Amino acid sequence: MTRQTANKKSGPRLFRYVGEIINELKKVVWLTRREAAYLTVLVLVVAGIAGIILGALDYGFTALVDRILLGQ
Repeated sequence: MTRQTANKKSGPRLFRYVGEIINELKKVVWLTRREAAYLTVLVLVVAGIAGIILGALDYGFTALVDRILLGQ
């Protein structure tokens, strides 16, 4: 099979594939702008709280190790 024959066969398959993708995306229930904004803020708040907790734990363990190992 030559390269031109391979390109001719893959052409319609590509269009069919893209068409199937578009059909599946039409079935998706998309979030409203309000829902997307709410969930974005929620993720940022949870990530911030988790960062503060992990930072405090890191600071505490560092101080503990300094006291135990370094005697400071």
